[in-house]
Amino acid sequence: MVDAIDSVITAHWSIAGGFALNTNPLETNLINLGAVLALLVYLGRGVLSNSLDNRERTILGTIRDAEARYGEAAERLNQARTRLRKAKIRADEIRVSGIARVQREKQELIDSADGDLKRLEHSRNATISFEGQKAIEQIRQQVSRLALERALGSLNIRSNNELQLRMIDQNIGLLKGVERND
Repeated sequence: MVDAIDSVITAHWSIAGGFALNTNPLETNLINLGAVLALLVYLGRGVLSNSLDNRERTILGTIRDAEARYGEAAERLNQARTRLRKAKIRADEIRVSGIARVQREKQELIDSADGDLKRLEHSRNATISFEGQKAIEQIRQQVSRLALERALGSLNIRSNNELQLRMIDQNIGLLKGVERND
């Protein structure tokens, strides 16, 4: 390789010390490539270094931003988990209180129904008692009427004119005795 570079350099410079045209395409490309590379290395070292430094700062900034966003996201996730736990606890409390309220209302309805049933039973018993007393009174009236009718019927059958006259005389005597006492 060193020989090729030496031949290229000597071919470009003539013995007379001037510049000569190299017509060999292979040698020409190598020279051009070498010159461009040397120029790039010499001039581009600062630009490349600055570009790499800028890129490094950009990457480090992006990493810091990503870490900050990750921290914020982790904090929000923890907060969301805390809110979820609290919501679950609250939901359980609501469910338990709902069940207790349903049980309480159920018991109140049962107690109310029992009270209504007792009042209806008392009312029914009072009505039955009243109707029983009413029926007994009607039976007493009927028995009294029948007894009176029978007694009158037997008196009518037994009484004759003589008995009636005696009763009249006796009653007149009683009335006279009452007038004398007054």
